[in-house]
Amino acid sequence: MSTATVRDPSGSLSLSGRVSGARRTKDRLFDAFMTASALLAMIPLALIVGYVVIRGWSALSVNFFTKEPAGSLNPTAGGIVQAFVGSGLIVGMATLFAVPLGLLTAIYLAEYGRGRLGGAIRFVAEVLLSTPSIIAGAFIWALVVTAMHSFSAFAGALALTFLMWPIIARATEEILRLVPNDLREAALALGLPRWKTILRVVLPTAGAGILTAVMLAVARGLGETAPILLTALGNDFINVDPMKPTDAVPLRIFNYARTPVEGFHAIAWGGAITLLVVVLALSISARILSHRQLRRRA
Repeated sequence: MSTATVRDPSGSLSLSGRVSGARRTKDRLFDAFMTASALLAMIPLALIVGYVVIRGWSALSVNFFTKEPAGSLNPTAGGIVQAFVGSGLIVGMATLFAVPLGLLTAIYLAEYGRGRLGGAIRFVAEVLLSTPSIIAGAFIWALVVTAMHSFSAFAGALALTFLMWPIIARATEEILRLVPNDLREAALALGLPRWKTILRVVLPTAGAGILTAVMLAVARGLGETAPILLTALGNDFINVDPMKPTDAVPLRIFNYARTPVEGFHAIAWGGAITLLVVVLALSISARILSHRQLRRRA
């Protein structure tokens, strides 16, 4: 049996007790069970990553990253460069739309939104967080695509904005609430108006967390297929005009996966590898930034 020291309410070390061997054994068994559960939860991710890499590694080549699609007679002679350019264009525009909207929403909710309006905005953001992505695509199709009489990268960006800004808004709101009120009060006591306090004190303090929220939202947008299918449609050629149909990596994977040509299947798996690597990189980077911010705060 081992001895455990206990503090009394006054803070002095006065009480002592003994931890039985049975309790220590149970504690170790529980730790082992939790570790095994965590490892078990990682198995599906490891299987998915391994399977995607095995199937798509052979498709990665210079042509894959630099050329447009080739014909069905020799699919490996081409690539999906137009999908990379299209994803960058669509997600880039969506980020430009979603970040200011999400950031302003988060500032209002964290600093001003105490009444019914704040509750209503928070409720809308939470509903959009759980809304299926195809609904956002169908909404933009009915509102924008039919009005413009054309599919476009701009419409795809608007559809992704509906999915990305609630992530930024809710995550950033929670991050801003973690900023100590002492910093706000000190800035106000020095004569700074409230808007300058938010701009020069609160936002810089929460900068790493805000960047984490943006990266998570971008990772979500990169992997969406249904909204892009209904709004951007796709394109076999490089397009940088936001008002014309544009390809994207998830859309190209979807189109190639349902064709009967085996060569296109390999290219689809190659696209899945690149998409998986980018999303994992963004997610891991977001975790690292979040951990560093927590350590600085501690």
